[in-house]
Amino acid sequence: MKKKLSIFIGLFLTTMLLLAGCGTSSNNGTGSSNTKEKDTFTIGLEAGYPPFNWTQMNDSNGGVKLDGNAEYAGGYDVEIAKKIADGLGKKLVIVKTEWDGLVPALTSGKIDAIMAGMSPTKERKKTIDFSNNYYTSNFVMVVKKGGPYEGATSIQDFKGAKITGQLNTSHYGVIDQIKDVKKQTAMDNFPAMRVALESGKIDGYVSERPEGISASSANNNFAMVDFTDGFVAPEEETAVAVGLRKDSDLTEKINEILAKISEEERQEIMDNAIKNQPAAE
Repeated sequence: MKKKLSIFIGLFLTTMLLLAGCGTSSNNGTGSSNTKEKDTFTIGLEAGYPPFNWTQMNDSNGGVKLDGNAEYAGGYDVEIAKKIADGLGKKLVIVKTEWDGLVPALTSGKIDAIMAGMSPTKERKKTIDFSNNYYTSNFVMVVKKGGPYEGATSIQDFKGAKITGQLNTSHYGVIDQIKDVKKQTAMDNFPAMRVALESGKIDGYVSERPEGISASSANNNFAMVDFTDGFVAPEEETAVAVGLRKDSDLTEKINEILAKISEEERQEIMDNAIKNQPAAE
């Protein structure tokens, strides 16, 4: 009986030691994970909105490898994100995310910030916070070069034209300012709109000036129309800012970093992004 009791006690102690060992391992893993999170600044972007962000196959011109992906991201957003990460003393991590998935990825904690050419609109501010602006532009139209709309000076010159914009953006909303326009179904991303324009499915799409320059630079068949009588929109819809979770402790720190980047430097970064964008396929 004593022998059986000794064996039972021995097995019990062994089991407790094993469980304790597992507990220690689990705690270490959690600690390691928390340390990793503190050491990184993780942003989400489409990697499909040049010159703000795009996908490339290597690290040329400062490209940053996408998390869990063999590809790299480059562009204006990426360069500004590098400066923010450096200022925070963290490693930059970029997660390629579809446009409609960016806010959910942020609010769920998958990413720390959105840096995707996103405007700090009143509607978005209901869900997330934003930093100060890190770029401000204006709305333009991208059309076929040599087509009937290349010489347009007013948005009303697009009466009867088939026009679209990106889904869930102010680009798409301002199309309603054109009288008798044939507003087309919104598209998911800019590469899709460029293909639609090239094929003649649409006559033009609304964009911001940097993307318009980018599109016309990358494809000789495209032209950008910069209006004298253009779209009316508040600055919040043409500006670009960092999207952050509500009451994030990063907001103030990021604003301090952005304040140190002069307008001249921002424009130089944008000019280089336009110059370095991948050629259109």
